[in-house]
Amino acid sequence: MQHDVIFCGFGGQGTLFAGQLLAYAAMDAGLHVTWIPSYGPEMRGGTAHCTVIVSDEEIGSPLVRAPSYVLAFNNPSVEKYELLLAPNGVLIHNSSLTSHAITRAEIRVVPIPASDVAAEIGNAKLMNMVMMGALLQCSQMLPFEAIERALEAHMSTRRPELLALNKRALQRGVELAQAQSAGLGVEASA
Repeated sequence: MQHDVIFCGFGGQGTLFAGQLLAYAAMDAGLHVTWIPSYGPEMRGGTAHCTVIVSDEEIGSPLVRAPSYVLAFNNPSVEKYELLLAPNGVLIHNSSLTSHAITRAEIRVVPIPASDVAAEIGNAKLMNMVMMGALLQCSQMLPFEAIERALEAHMSTRRPELLALNKRALQRGVELAQAQSAGLGVEASA
Protein backbone atom coordinates (compact mmCIF):
# COMPACT_ATOMS: atom_id res chain seq x y z
CA MET A 1 0.00 0.00 0.00
CA GLN A 2 1.38 3.38 -1.01
CA HIS A 3 -0.51 6.67 -0.94
CA ASP A 4 0.88 9.72 -2.76
CA VAL A 5 -0.76 12.96 -1.59
CA ILE A 6 -0.29 16.56 -2.65
CA PHE A 7 -1.64 19.36 -0.45
CA CYS A 8 -1.74 22.64 -2.39
CA GLY A 9 -2.97 26.18 -1.93
CA PHE A 10 -1.87 29.66 -0.94
CA GLY A 11 0.65 30.29 1.82
CA GLY A 12 -1.16 30.79 5.10
CA GLN A 13 -3.91 28.25 4.37
CA GLY A 14 -2.24 25.50 6.38
CA THR A 15 -1.23 23.28 3.47
CA LEU A 16 2.22 22.55 4.87
CA PHE A 17 0.92 21.93 8.39
CA ALA A 18 -1.72 19.51 7.09
CA GLY A 19 0.89 17.55 5.14
CA GLN A 20 3.28 17.53 8.07
CA LEU A 21 0.53 16.34 10.40
CA LEU A 22 -0.25 13.44 8.05
CA ALA A 23 3.46 12.56 7.96
CA TYR A 24 3.72 12.62 11.76
CA ALA A 25 0.62 10.46 12.16
CA ALA A 26 1.89 7.92 9.63
CA MET A 27 5.33 7.78 11.29
CA ASP A 28 3.70 7.28 14.68
CA ALA A 29 1.72 4.40 13.14
CA GLY A 30 4.99 2.74 12.06
CA LEU A 31 4.65 3.49 8.35
CA HIS A 32 7.30 4.80 5.96
CA VAL A 33 6.87 8.48 5.12
CA THR A 34 8.30 11.29 3.05
CA TRP A 35 7.23 14.95 3.35
CA ILE A 36 8.56 17.55 0.94
CA PRO A 37 7.36 21.16 1.37
CA SER A 38 7.53 23.86 -1.27
CA TYR A 39 6.46 27.48 -1.05
CA GLY A 40 6.94 30.75 -2.83
CA PRO A 41 9.10 33.52 -1.39
CA GLU A 42 6.02 35.45 -0.25
CA MET A 43 5.02 32.81 2.36
CA ARG A 44 1.52 34.23 3.03
CA GLY A 45 -0.42 34.70 -0.17
CA GLY A 46 2.15 32.98 -2.40
CA THR A 47 1.85 29.41 -3.55
CA ALA A 48 2.45 26.57 -1.13
CA HIS A 49 2.29 22.84 -1.57
CA CYS A 50 3.75 19.71 -0.09
CA THR A 51 4.04 16.13 -1.16
CA VAL A 52 3.49 13.31 1.31
CA ILE A 53 4.05 9.64 0.59
CA VAL A 54 2.76 7.09 3.09
CA SER A 55 3.70 3.45 2.56
CA ASP A 56 3.94 0.15 4.40
CA GLU A 57 7.16 -0.56 2.47
CA GLU A 58 10.33 1.46 1.93
CA ILE A 59 9.81 4.41 -0.38
CA GLY A 60 12.05 4.33 -3.43
CA SER A 61 11.78 8.01 -4.35
CA PRO A 62 10.16 11.02 -2.66
CA LEU A 63 9.16 12.46 -6.05
CA VAL A 64 5.55 12.18 -7.18
CA ARG A 65 4.60 12.82 -10.78
CA ALA A 66 1.01 11.50 -10.68
CA PRO A 67 -0.40 11.61 -7.14
CA SER A 68 -3.21 9.35 -5.96
CA TYR A 69 -4.76 12.19 -3.94
CA VAL A 70 -4.76 15.95 -4.36
CA LEU A 71 -6.16 18.29 -1.72
CA ALA A 72 -6.63 21.58 -3.56
CA PHE A 73 -7.33 24.49 -1.22
CA ASN A 74 -7.87 27.10 -3.98
CA ASN A 75 -8.69 27.56 -7.67
CA PRO A 76 -5.12 27.76 -9.06
CA SER A 77 -4.35 24.47 -7.33
CA VAL A 78 -7.35 22.72 -8.90
CA GLU A 79 -6.32 24.04 -12.32
CA LYS A 80 -2.74 22.82 -11.95
CA TYR A 81 -3.13 19.50 -10.17
CA GLU A 82 -6.26 18.16 -11.86
CA LEU A 83 -4.10 17.43 -14.88
CA LEU A 84 -1.35 15.73 -12.85
CA LEU A 85 -3.61 13.45 -10.80
CA ALA A 86 -3.26 9.72 -11.54
CA PRO A 87 -6.12 8.00 -13.37
CA ASN A 88 -8.67 6.87 -10.75
CA GLY A 89 -7.11 9.38 -8.35
CA VAL A 90 -9.12 11.52 -5.95
CA LEU A 91 -9.33 15.32 -6.17
CA ILE A 92 -10.63 16.80 -2.92
CA HIS A 93 -11.16 20.51 -3.42
CA ASN A 94 -12.28 23.38 -1.22
CA SER A 95 -15.52 24.18 -3.03
CA SER A 96 -15.87 27.36 -0.95
CA LEU A 97 -13.00 28.87 -2.94
CA THR A 98 -12.96 26.92 -6.21
CA SER A 99 -15.00 27.39 -9.34
CA HIS A 100 -12.78 25.73 -11.96
CA ALA A 101 -14.74 23.28 -14.12
CA ILE A 102 -13.14 19.86 -13.70
CA THR A 103 -12.94 18.09 -17.05
CA ARG A 104 -11.38 14.70 -16.31
CA ALA A 105 -13.90 11.88 -16.15
CA GLU A 106 -11.52 9.17 -14.87
CA ILE A 107 -10.90 10.77 -11.47
CA ARG A 108 -13.10 11.00 -8.40
CA VAL A 109 -13.96 14.59 -7.47
CA VAL A 110 -14.93 15.38 -3.88
CA PRO A 111 -16.06 19.00 -3.37
CA ILE A 112 -15.85 20.01 0.30
CA PRO A 113 -16.99 23.52 1.40
CA ALA A 114 -14.06 23.59 3.82
CA SER A 115 -13.73 27.37 4.24
CA ASP A 116 -17.44 27.78 4.93
CA VAL A 117 -17.46 24.94 7.45
CA ALA A 118 -14.33 26.24 9.19
CA ALA A 119 -15.94 29.67 9.53
CA GLU A 120 -19.09 28.07 10.98
CA ILE A 121 -16.98 26.17 13.51
CA GLY A 122 -15.47 29.49 14.55
CA ASN A 123 -12.04 29.79 12.95
CA ALA A 124 -11.35 30.12 9.21
CA LYS A 125 -7.86 28.63 9.74
CA LEU A 126 -9.47 25.23 10.45
CA MET A 127 -10.13 24.75 6.72
CA ASN A 128 -7.05 22.53 6.42
CA MET A 129 -8.36 20.14 9.07
CA VAL A 130 -11.75 19.92 7.34
CA MET A 131 -9.87 18.90 4.19
CA MET A 132 -7.74 16.44 6.18
CA GLY A 133 -10.88 14.78 7.54
CA ALA A 134 -12.17 14.36 3.99
CA LEU A 135 -8.86 12.78 2.97
CA LEU A 136 -9.04 10.31 5.86
CA GLN A 137 -12.54 9.28 4.82
CA CYS A 138 -11.71 9.00 1.10
CA SER A 139 -8.40 7.16 1.49
CA GLN A 140 -8.74 5.09 4.67
CA MET A 141 -4.92 5.35 4.87
CA LEU A 142 -4.96 6.06 8.61
CA PRO A 143 -7.59 5.89 11.31
CA PHE A 144 -9.12 9.13 12.51
CA GLU A 145 -7.57 8.60 15.94
CA ALA A 146 -4.05 8.61 14.45
CA ILE A 147 -4.50 12.19 13.24
CA GLU A 148 -6.08 13.18 16.56
CA ARG A 149 -3.03 11.83 18.42
CA ALA A 150 -0.69 13.67 16.04
CA LEU A 151 -2.61 16.90 16.66
CA GLU A 152 -2.29 16.42 20.41
CA ALA A 153 1.44 15.74 20.11
CA HIS A 154 2.35 18.49 17.65
CA MET A 155 0.06 21.45 18.31
CA SER A 156 1.21 24.33 20.45
CA THR A 157 0.08 24.12 24.07
CA ARG A 158 -0.31 27.91 24.20
CA ARG A 159 -3.87 27.73 22.84
CA PRO A 160 -5.46 24.49 24.11
CA GLU A 161 -8.93 25.54 22.91
CA LEU A 162 -7.68 25.15 19.32
CA LEU A 163 -7.13 21.42 19.81
CA ALA A 164 -10.84 20.78 20.35
CA LEU A 165 -11.73 22.99 17.36
CA ASN A 166 -9.22 21.17 15.14
CA LYS A 167 -10.71 17.81 16.16
CA ARG A 168 -14.20 19.11 15.40
CA ALA A 169 -13.04 20.33 11.97
CA LEU A 170 -11.51 16.90 11.25
CA GLN A 171 -14.78 15.20 12.16
CA ARG A 172 -16.79 17.57 9.93
CA GLY A 173 -14.47 16.76 7.02
CA VAL A 174 -15.07 13.03 7.56
CA GLU A 175 -18.84 13.61 7.66
CA LEU A 176 -18.82 15.73 4.50
CA ALA A 177 -16.83 13.12 2.58
CA GLN A 178 -19.16 10.38 3.85
CA ALA A 179 -22.13 12.37 2.57
CA GLN A 180 -20.42 12.73 -0.81
CA SER A 181 -19.72 9.01 -1.15
CA ALA A 182 -23.27 8.16 -0.06
CA GLY A 183 -24.57 10.47 -2.80
CA LEU A 184 -26.26 12.69 -0.26
CA GLY A 185 -24.58 15.90 -1.35
CA VAL A 186 -22.65 18.17 0.95
CA GLU A 187 -24.28 19.55 4.06
CA ALA A 188 -22.34 22.67 5.03
CA SER A 189 -23.83 23.32 8.45
CA ALA A 190 -21.64 22.70 11.46
